[in-house]
Amino acid sequence: MRVLIIGCGYVGRPLGLELARLGHEVFGLRRTAVDPGESLPCFTGDVAVLDDLKKLPGPFDWVVNTVSSSKGGVEDYQRAYFGGTKNILEWLGACPPKKYVYTSSTSVYAQNDGSMVKESSPAEPATETGVILRATEQLLLDAANTIKFPAVVLRVAGIYGPERGHLFLQYLRDEATIAGQGERLINMIHRDDVAGAIIAALKSGRPGEIYNAVDDEPVPQIHFFRWLSETLGKNMPPFGASPTERKRGVTSKKISNRKLKMELGYQFRFPTFRQGYTAEIQRLQDAGKL
Repeated sequence: MRVLIIGCGYVGRPLGLELARLGHEVFGLRRTAVDPGESLPCFTGDVAVLDDLKKLPGPFDWVVNTVSSSKGGVEDYQRAYFGGTKNILEWLGACPPKKYVYTSSTSVYAQNDGSMVKESSPAEPATETGVILRATEQLLLDAANTIKFPAVVLRVAGIYGPERGHLFLQYLRDEATIAGQGERLINMIHRDDVAGAIIAALKSGRPGEIYNAVDDEPVPQIHFFRWLSETLGKNMPPFGASPTERKRGVTSKKISNRKLKMELGYQFRFPTFRQGYTAEIQRLQDAGKL
């Protein structure tokens, strides 16, 4: 397949390398210039600029959108996600791909009662950025229903992996705190499993469908820190919520990945945070960073 990865960064680049390893012809699109030694062919452009998309050498069989807002605010979300998706739909309208996969976020779920959440559960985000993500999803779902645009939506949980993982990195810097009594549930997925889930969606995802991309074990925050403490031989963080943690801790839910595994047959490389962070801790130790 001829594949385009829009937003060829933390997730998109390893995804592209794996697709290339599998024999596909892969191209990336980034807002910033790439290293001249980059092994993955990348174009420079912005999804928020329609002319940048029109310059790309299509057609493409598969298109993946893993664009990030670069931790921006509401305006950045509106520009990168909603505006970018409108441009993509216009650009691909005349020559749609065989499959289009968009990585959304499980932040569109606002449940905070610890309940089990699946794709058919209410997605009524309480934040402005979450509302934009949900509206972007709906653009694609509507296009799938009306013009048969082959869009698949992945709602991705908190991504961790090499050099990434908010609570883990805070813990290593002795900056972590346990919010409340530590009962808030955390839903995670390793970067490599995000890439794997995207490939599964490209191969087998049904247009117009949503799949939760999250590992097998939603974990209470205090249990996560307890495992890190026992594994690394460090003290537990103190109790008390920082403003950052209060912002991140507005929801608490158990997100189900059953549909991803049952319909797409996806098997996780890192089924829980224990396997994923064991690999990251080993990597850091080998690099002399622990």
